[in-house]
Amino acid sequence: MIDFSDYPELAAFESLLTSTDPAVRRVGLLQIVDMADEVPAPFVAATGDSDAGVRLEAAKALEGNPAPEAIRALAGLLADPDGEVADNAAISLGEILDPGAGPVLLALLREASGDARAALLGALRKLRHAPALHDAVALSEDTSAEVRREAIGVLAYLKDAAAVPALLKRIADSDAEVRRIAVGALVFAARPDVALVVGKALGDPDWQVRQEAAGTLGKLKRDESIPALLGALDDPAWEVRLKAANALGGMRAPAALPGLIANLAHPISNLRKEVANALGAIGDQDAADALRSVLDDDRDIEVRKAAQRALDALGAQA
Repeated sequence: MIDFSDYPELAAFESLLTSTDPAVRRVGLLQIVDMADEVPAPFVAATGDSDAGVRLEAAKALEGNPAPEAIRALAGLLADPDGEVADNAAISLGEILDPGAGPVLLALLREASGDARAALLGALRKLRHAPALHDAVALSEDTSAEVRREAIGVLAYLKDAAAVPALLKRIADSDAEVRRIAVGALVFAARPDVALVVGKALGDPDWQVRQEAAGTLGKLKRDESIPALLGALDDPAWEVRLKAANALGGMRAPAALPGLIANLAHPISNLRKEVANALGAIGDQDAADALRSVLDDDRDIEVRKAAQRALDALGAQA
């Protein structure tokens, strides 16, 4: 219960907030919603209301509120029997941007169980709270795929070398989304062994994991990954080919010319455009004839523009 004598600014709304009718209590919360950041107490109290609708309004109003009492109240709603209330509590926790909330969230994480841990990890992710590293590494082994995903997300934001072994291990996870997030999280680990393991992910059964792997290799820019990226130019998914072309262009890999030129005939124009950009970035004159053919034959004006820019970069005459 809230002691309204402590909050004179709420005096005019006391009858609404304490009504026996839950619909009236919801109206009361809506009328003071603009006060939620400065005066979270009535909303914190409302998270314990018997009516799910009142709890829902409280969860929404506390969105992003870094006050410890607000964080604890939202964490309590993660196990709410009403799914909409629990979901909105997780959303509201995820909008907290104040780094000072990190210790409270981490303490709650250590007390939590089940998928509530996923929401708390999600809230910690954006805060880059370094003390969460050990907990996130441990939870990257959790039996819940949702918890593992969020734990890997925390490690991705922290970019700490101590997390690399855990991230590499999750590339073989049973859950495709965990694998994808882990592959993407390794962009900070510019080590030969990392590039080689990520390169193996180009053979993953899930095309989105393969796409993420190609993108990560393009950012790592390790020569060790060039053979795997060359193979990815023949991937069944054009999205993977596009990322591989981008990576090979950024690495200025002449060995990619045959595979890139072959993809200038691919039916997807976005891929053809990226291939032309890659050929321009590599800057090898052996690509000039193929690029001139694009200028003459390609039906997409954006692809033709990309080919012209590539020829300009090569210093070749169209």
